[in-house]
Amino acid sequence: MYDLIIIGGGPAGYNAAEKAVHGGLKTLLIEKRALGGVCLNEGCIPTKTLLYSAKIYDYAKHSEAYGVKFAGAEIDHEKVVARKGKVVKTLVSGIEGTMKRAGVEVVKENAEIKEKNAEGFVVKAGDKEYTGKQLLICAGSEAAVPPIPGLREAVASGFAKTNREILDMTTVPKELVVIGGGVIGLEMASYFNSIGSNVKVIEMLDHIAGPTDSEISAILQKNYKKKGVEFILSAKVTSVGTDCVNYELAGEAKTVKADCVLVSIGRRPSSAGLGLENIGVLTERGAIVTGEDGKTNVPGVWAAGDINGKSMLAHTAYREGEVCINNILGKKDRMNYNAIPAVIYTNPEVASVGETSETVKAKGLDAKVESYTLRYSGRYIAENEGGDGIVKIIIDKNHRTILGVHMIGTYASEIIYGAAMMVENEMRVEDVHKMVFPHPTVCEVIREGLFQI
Repeated sequence: MYDLIIIGGGPAGYNAAEKAVHGGLKTLLIEKRALGGVCLNEGCIPTKTLLYSAKIYDYAKHSEAYGVKFAGAEIDHEKVVARKGKVVKTLVSGIEGTMKRAGVEVVKENAEIKEKNAEGFVVKAGDKEYTGKQLLICAGSEAAVPPIPGLREAVASGFAKTNREILDMTTVPKELVVIGGGVIGLEMASYFNSIGSNVKVIEMLDHIAGPTDSEISAILQKNYKKKGVEFILSAKVTSVGTDCVNYELAGEAKTVKADCVLVSIGRRPSSAGLGLENIGVLTERGAIVTGEDGKTNVPGVWAAGDINGKSMLAHTAYREGEVCINNILGKKDRMNYNAIPAVIYTNPEVASVGETSETVKAKGLDAKVESYTLRYSGRYIAENEGGDGIVKIIIDKNHRTILGVHMIGTYASEIIYGAAMMVENEMRVEDVHKMVFPHPTVCEVIREGLFQI
């Protein structure tokens, strides 16, 4: 008998397991693959490993503007992939060690919820059954493969790949077609463009980067168009052949040849086969319905991470898992989804938090929106020849609280947490005026911009 059974060993699950044990709960963690989930094994970490190698290569190719000359820089993609595997293995081992030291029992099997009885929730893992007084579901998500004619066959043959398969591909495709211009598609387009592939991105919307602020996404698109990435927007993929992708644009049927296709249309919660129906857990379009406290409709059952479909980001999952454990331990806690930062690790980087120009209009908020060039920063100019990065700040006109901050440029991923704290704590413009920012840094532009609002 366990106090808590956690299904899924990704960011939500393994972090929650450690917190639960520290809180005195006898905890069982069930994970069918490697600990770390999608984020560590086939998402955030491996992708960033590849992108860092590409960034170094880009610097080498374009270093003359900075007074540095290289004699024929080359990239060894096979070695990059091998290093990615080493990084992932190191981090997975680290999580395994953390679970062992914390006293979390880990079972590596597929989990299925069988029933709720007088003792608690019965979960089958492999050929054994385990009972827990409470249940935390952190089963994550999987790549969505829509019913486009020929697509499933293309994935089965290896011609089309999801984020999982493309990260292990050791050859560099001459012609890569990316279906979907969201975060995953853009990051992989960025990497393969840098190492020599001709990349075409087909996107249904009239812009890239999904809900990213429109001014920011336009700058990102312009940067990658200069680098040679072709964007086919407002296009609908109609079928996938054995060596091509067929799509419709402005009512006209078109075809583009490819050596490889990346399917990055989005992700869906991995709720199938969990046995949720056996205990009556409510779902909507495959996502487990939860409140801000992580509770489901079934007392004693909680859910965190991608499985709830709210914010499919690893850092959101960490916090959601913590909220669930805190509430299980009797410490009231809740999620605030208004201040979750999002990052696209392209080069230049994109980072956002809070309201955008579009959402304030849709909500009818009385807000002021201002954009400032990062060229106000001496460090940015020193490190970015010809850079066109900006920071966009959105404030409430009446209360002068900071509602949103959006950036494209150097170090954006490392700066955005500070902006998230401003949004989370409803800081006013004048509060930030009193803060001392280090000089010379790129983040100074946020403070300088707020002095002008």
